[in-house]
Amino acid sequence: MSVLGTMFRTKSVELSIEDTESSGHRLRRNLSALDLTVFGVGVIVGTGIFVLTGQVARESSGPAVALSFVIAGVVCALAALCYAEFASTVPVAGSAYTFSYATLGEFPAWIVGWDLMLEMALGGAVVAVGWSGYFAELLATMGIELPPSLAGEDATFNVPAVVIVLALTAVLVAGIRLSARFNLVVVTVKVAVILLVIVAGLFFVKSANFTPFIPPARPTPAVEGLKAPLIQTLFGLTPVAYGVLGVFSGAAIVFFAFIGFDVVATAAEETRRPQRDLPIGIIASLAICTFLYVAVSLVVVGMQKYDRLNSSAPLAGAFRAVGQDWLATIISVGALAGLTTVVMILMLGQSRVFFAMSRDSLLPRRLAAVHPRFGTPYLITIIIGAVTAVLAGLIPLSALAELVNIGTLFAFVLVSVGVVILRRTRPDLPRSFRTPLVPLVPVLSVLACLYLMLNLPAETWLRFLVWMAVGVVIYFLYGRRHSRVEVKSRVPVT
Repeated sequence: MSVLGTMFRTKSVELSIEDTESSGHRLRRNLSALDLTVFGVGVIVGTGIFVLTGQVARESSGPAVALSFVIAGVVCALAALCYAEFASTVPVAGSAYTFSYATLGEFPAWIVGWDLMLEMALGGAVVAVGWSGYFAELLATMGIELPPSLAGEDATFNVPAVVIVLALTAVLVAGIRLSARFNLVVVTVKVAVILLVIVAGLFFVKSANFTPFIPPARPTPAVEGLKAPLIQTLFGLTPVAYGVLGVFSGAAIVFFAFIGFDVVATAAEETRRPQRDLPIGIIASLAICTFLYVAVSLVVVGMQKYDRLNSSAPLAGAFRAVGQDWLATIISVGALAGLTTVVMILMLGQSRVFFAMSRDSLLPRRLAAVHPRFGTPYLITIIIGAVTAVLAGLIPLSALAELVNIGTLFAFVLVSVGVVILRRTRPDLPRSFRTPLVPLVPVLSVLACLYLMLNLPAETWLRFLVWMAVGVVIYFLYGRRHSRVEVKSRVPVT
């Protein structure tokens, strides 16, 4: 087989499902639709609602940050419909990686898997650093001051971030059931806090703070040069903040807040009734979180003028601005709960993608070993926990959140294309959930994702291309030659 032929060989849906029963690499099916929905809410509601609301309102959208959330939610909804069909048709760990392998071929699947590893590793580390900041702030209210060198985004070695990552790694190794129970408790706490914010905040909303709802566009040094959205650079537009373009630029940034519903699909192999429960978990979690985001953003910009919002802790800052310090403290507790589940589930999702790639021998197969007692891919989980802890402890990663966005949007594009391809190549497959209006919905999903990608800064594109280039080198040096599909076919690589 030619090199080009091996790059685009597909792994059949039947073989993917058969691999889920292989000895020593079988995950336990313990999750229900409720568990999946809670996982989705657990990972989606976090950084976006507690941090990005203020940042995007101040720098890009003004009070129209709520519209930015709506736009990002609509884009995610289009992709979610495609994910739901794939996840119910191919209930195998790996999410977009597995779906791409069945439709686009091995090389595109590797690129997606490599891309997802970037998304989840960086995402987990970024959120762990945010967790450390809220933890230090909460201790400060109790009279305990942590040295700046040991906590917060600018720490030399971020001890709280490392500790929380390692603790959550232990929870993940101990089993998916324990992870689900822990997640349920913590998600309940943070949703309760968010509802409190919405209800209590309504009493302090001032209509004047919504005017103008979309501030006039104006040039800003914050989006000059490589920091300018790529679409503005390509078309020679003057880089601006606010205005309609600012709302769309804000949508590309708050998209980070929605990252997570795709992680639900990575748990397909551990779901009791994946054909029924996966679509419910994906779509329900996205709908719940979109409502919460829009409601909170409207309340926060109504409480405090958008240009005065605290970029790092906008919810707590808004309540302090109206003299409600006790509520600010409760919000900090809710933020800690929210960020805890985000870190945990991002690591969970990454471990399942890594597991699927290792089981296919595109990465060393021995890493896909499942713990005989806990039924989890423990070696991979420990490796991911260690790497995430190092990243969170040593590197200030908040500036790389946009890199996580572009990686996720790229995965959404390939999944949307894959739905159309699988409908044509395997119309015989049983589909308990079917994406409506195919190919219209997948095409709209692709176009919407590409548009948001173009609204990300040029420097983000450059970083993304470098990461992809590294992935291509690793594929040709290792993955292509060791691929399990290649071994099964017994055709020598030429």
